[in-house]
Amino acid sequence: MALTGQRALGDDLAQMTCLRALEKADQFTPGTHLDRWLFVMARRLWLNELRRDAIRQTESFSANADDQHPAEIPSTETNIMAREVFQKMNALPEAQRVTALLVFVEGYTYAETADMLDIPPGTVMSRISAARKTLATQMEAATGTDA
Repeated sequence: MALTGQRALGDDLAQMTCLRALEKADQFTPGTHLDRWLFVMARRLWLNELRRDAIRQTESFSANADDQHPAEIPSTETNIMAREVFQKMNALPEAQRVTALLVFVEGYTYAETADMLDIPPGTVMSRISAARKTLATQMEAATGTDA
């Protein structure tokens, strides 16, 4: 879901990634990071899908607002806050959203994130900085406080 920003599209991408991983299993090097290998594969599949969509000018992955499953209602105040943060993160530009989710949620280092996204570590730092600034501004506006 980090790449797609939508649950249904994320599920479809996960299935496509699993199928591709099974097809390419002989290319995986034992002793290396399986999670990174799968993420890079998922990212490439997602980018290919975006390119295809741009060419076709139609939606794919059966993206349909009616197909979206409503988010579960959080049962505690912490879950409510986390949900608000994730909603604000999903509104970030794609490059910032993916980078922020890899660092903040998945816990990858800047170097690991840079390697997975095939970008320089400085770009990861600037995307994280921009994402933090945007999120802080949005949270200040929502709560009426200064960070």
